Amino acid sequence: MASYEKFLYVGIALDPIHVGTGGARIGRVDLTIVRDPITRVPKIPGSSLAGVYRTYVAMAETEARPNRKVDEKDWPYYPHCAGLGQARDKYLGHCGQPDCPVCTVFGFARGKDQAGGFAGLAAFSDAHVLLFPVPTRQGPHWVTCPMALRLVGLEVSGMQGNAVYLENVSNNKLNLGWLFLDVQACAQMQQVKTSLEGLGVYSYIIDCLAILPDRLFIHVVNSNLEVRTSVSINPETGAAEEGALFSYEALPRTTVLVWEVIAKNPKHFKVSGSDVNVTLNGGRQMDAPDKVFEVTKRAHPYLEHLGIGGMGTRGMGRLRVLSASTAPSAASTVNCGETASASSEEQPSTGGGHS
Repeated sequence: MASYEKFLYVGIALDPIHVGTGGARIGRVDLTIVRDPITRVPKIPGSSLAGVYRTYVAMAETEARPNRKVDEKDWPYYPHCAGLGQARDKYLGHCGQPDCPVCTVFGFARGKDQAGGFAGLAAFSDAHVLLFPVPTRQGPHWVTCPMALRLVGLEVSGMQGNAVYLENVSNNKLNLGWLFLDVQACAQMQQVKTSLEGLGVYSYIIDCLAILPDRLFIHVVNSNLEVRTSVSINPETGAAEEGALFSYEALPRTTVLVWEVIAKNPKHFKVSGSDVNVTLNGGRQMDAPDKVFEVTKRAHPYLEHLGIGGMGTRGMGRLRVLSASTAPSAASTVNCGETASASSEEQPSTGGGHS
C-alpha cells in the first residue's frame, strides 16, 4: 500500500494572472508578482493554489450536497469548510469531520493558535512557468528551458552559447522581445514536442516551440511580462483621481504552468481519532491516494471560470487545467548539443556559431 502518490498538473492561463507580493514597490511597476527567490522567474505559490482549490472544492461539494448537516445543524461545505476555519459570528468554521472531503483533503485548524487540527491529505507545490509566450518577427513563440522541462520529466543537455534552439535551423537570427539571438537546430525537438502533446499542450503552442538556456529564459520571461496601468475614477467628477494611477504586472495569457500535488494515503491517518470516511460519487470510499487526487480535480471547472489571483474583475485570473495525471517516475533525455553539431555541418552558413 503506497503511502503517497505524486500527480502532475499542467494548465494554461486563459487571462493574464496576477498573484501579487502584497504591497507596492518602488520601481518600474507598482504592484509586482511573486517570483522564485533563486531564479527570479514568476510563479504561483503553492499556498495560493491550495487556498483556491479548497474554496472551489467546497463550492462543488455544496452544489452536490446542498442539505448537508453536522450534529443535526445546517453546515454547508461553502463557506464554512473553506476559509480560515476559526468560527466567528455566523461563520461556523471548518467542520473537522472525518467524512468531510474538504477538511480531510485540505486540513483544518482547531483550538488556540490553530492547534489540534489536521494537516490534510493533499500537498501543493508552487506552479512554475513551463512555456512562456514571446513576440517575435515570425509571430509568437513559446519558450522553455532545461530547468522548466525537468519539471515534466525531460532532461535536456548539450545547449551552449547564447542561442535559441528550434526544430529547424535557418540563416536568420530570431528576436525574442528585445533579444536578438542566433538560431540552432535541435532535431530531437520532436521528442520534446511528443512529451508536451502527452500533457495536453495545444498544437498551436507546440508548433512554435523554442528552447533557451536557463539564463536566457529568465531574462526573456522577466522582459516580456504583461504590465497594465489603472487609475481610480472620482465618482463626482467622472475624471481620474489625482495620485491614484498605478501599474501592475502579470503572467501573460497562454502562459503554460506546471505544478505537483502529493496525495497521501487516507488509510494512514485518523481525524479526531476516527478513520477517514469520505464517500465519493457512486458510493466509493476515499481510501487511496488516487481518490484524494480525484477530489482535488473537482476544483478545475471553477478554476477555469473564477480564476486565481487578483484583478479578477479586470479580465485576469482564469486558468484552464490541460492535464492532471501521475507524475513520470523517470526522466527522458534530450541531447540538443549533438543535434546542433550535426546540423551545423549540414548548414555551415547558420548564424549560430556557439556549438
